[in-house]
Amino acid sequence: MVDDPPFTKTTNSHNIGFLTNCQRSLTKGFIVDSNTKSYGIFLSFCLSNHFYFNLVNKKEKNQSKIRSQELNDMVFCYSSGPHAAIVIMDASIKNNIATFILHIHSANHLLTKTVHHASFVTSTEAELFAIRCGISQAYSIGNVFKIIVVTDSIHAAKKIFDYGFHSFQIHSATILSELRSFFSSNNSNSIEFWECPSKLRWKFHHDIDRDAKSFSVTPSYPTKLSWDFCKKLDCNKLNKL
Repeated sequence: MVDDPPFTKTTNSHNIGFLTNCQRSLTKGFIVDSNTKSYGIFLSFCLSNHFYFNLVNKKEKNQSKIRSQELNDMVFCYSSGPHAAIVIMDASIKNNIATFILHIHSANHLLTKTVHHASFVTSTEAELFAIRCGISQAYSIGNVFKIIVVTDSIHAAKKIFDYGFHSFQIHSATILSELRSFFSSNNSNSIEFWECPSKLRWKFHHDIDRDAKSFSVTPSYPTKLSWDFCKKLDCNKLNKL
């Protein structure tokens, strides 16, 4: 799995440029100034000792088998511990509707399942929003010192700590802000992002991937209102920092 998707000039129906004028007017919350960028750089630098990316070793001959075993070992290690939460997520787009599903596993707690959908958003937006919701829900469990996020979209997770200007900075800065709250509550708190390619068909992730792709929802209009309400709140929150 390539971490960063290659640049292409082919058309994409999910790009902002393909939205109607009404829909495009709802995306203004994504405009980010240099203050937001500086804020992201500051937080990323301060939190660098608290987050970790566990990637697939593409040099390994049996990388799929090795990664599956690593994921199994990770679940075995943390699923019985009272201070860890494992967030497994996947996002899919069908008929201009993005669907993301979260499963949160934590010892002594029932499995938490969450489904969200939004119209006319990119897959990266959906994935970042899923990461944000997963972190927020895991943190709300209480007494959680470690959060493990398992995703097949590791390139989206890396956007959180991307210092350059990009169209997803509102999501990235908001996630960083929430992570700061999580880390500041305990100096030993940490978060790990585990890469799990869909082609691996690792059971815990495969079940979610299958559900996300088969989930059917009837679009309602006007679209994006609840999604952009969240973005508006994020913008207002960042402007006060």
